[in-house]
Amino acid sequence: MNFEPSRAVALEKLNNFVDSSLSEYSKLRNFDFGPDNRSNISCLSPYITHGIISEKEVIEKSLGKFSLSKNEKFIQEVLWRTYWKGWLELRPNVWSDYLIELNKISGDFQNNQNYINAVEGKTNIECFNTWVNELKENNYLHNHTRMWFASIWIFTLELPWQLGAEFFMKHLYDGDAASNTLGWRWVAGIQTQGKHYLASEWNIKKFTNNRFNNVKLNENAPPKVSEKTYQIIKKDFNNPQNIEDKNLLIFENNLSFEITDFQNNKFKKIYLISNKNKDRSIKVSEKILKFKSLLIEDQEQRLKTNLIDCEVIDISDIKKIENCCALYPTVGENLDYLNSNNLKVDFLYRKLDQYSWQYCNKGFFNFKSYIPKIISTFN
Repeated sequence: MNFEPSRAVALEKLNNFVDSSLSEYSKLRNFDFGPDNRSNISCLSPYITHGIISEKEVIEKSLGKFSLSKNEKFIQEVLWRTYWKGWLELRPNVWSDYLIELNKISGDFQNNQNYINAVEGKTNIECFNTWVNELKENNYLHNHTRMWFASIWIFTLELPWQLGAEFFMKHLYDGDAASNTLGWRWVAGIQTQGKHYLASEWNIKKFTNNRFNNVKLNENAPPKVSEKTYQIIKKDFNNPQNIEDKNLLIFENNLSFEITDFQNNKFKKIYLISNKNKDRSIKVSEKILKFKSLLIEDQEQRLKTNLIDCEVIDISDIKKIENCCALYPTVGENLDYLNSNNLKVDFLYRKLDQYSWQYCNKGFFNFKSYIPKIISTFN
């Protein structure tokens, strides 16, 4: 597993996957053959999460190879993150409530031995321990494995899902507030009330190609229960009219200005925003901070190559920037910082998000029926 912090490398990975592995994706995607054999999946999520490459680029490349019907499963998986983001945008209190719950639970479990064993990979479940070490070493897990991991954490180890979501955010290169938080809620059974995901021995054995056997799990646990319900909060995702000659803020989710919808606008200066742990509610590992920092540097170099005036600044320095707008950071740590410091910024929204998020008011089954319509708007 090697995620070089570079747009050039990301594009190379995309091209190689489409040319060599896309044809077998729907058949092989659920298999986790181990970190040394990831040819059956794209491994592009760390780059998509940071905007190094866009969903639009990935989908257009795949449609250049095969038809929509042949690509259907792959495109659905690419747009899951778009859907999760849109779902959370319409219910932002899910994120803020999660942070409140996490803060309370963290103190209670700080010295809990079962929790300590889990995060150190010292449980009595071999596959889980392997995945803990793989996560820390590679900062990535196969999507199917993330589901097994979360299920074991919640239902067999009986640990709070909030701490598991934090553990993932601390170590995943592709961790983002929406996909991570809502994914853990879904496994627990509170995202879709009463519908949880239970890992099973036969499923793990089959889809790890018999790498793990005799996995003793709680396969009959009931779903977790939450009394909270969240109403949709209607939001305006329209872009401001006048953005010429303003300063532009770019956060860690949009680190390829040259492929954004605003690449042809004339900005006075571009500021690339670095957010260290001191301003994060969930502290991430040094490897994650380094990865983000190198991705920001890669974007800085590409901007300077194109003779665009830019500078990397700490998020706390935004207060010093006047007359600015920002590529929208989405619900999460960066938006939290702006809100908690009462920093008023005009947001610029991607066309893909503006169009897609209107279909995130219900479940993914409903959303995916609109995917052909979503694709036709930009293809």
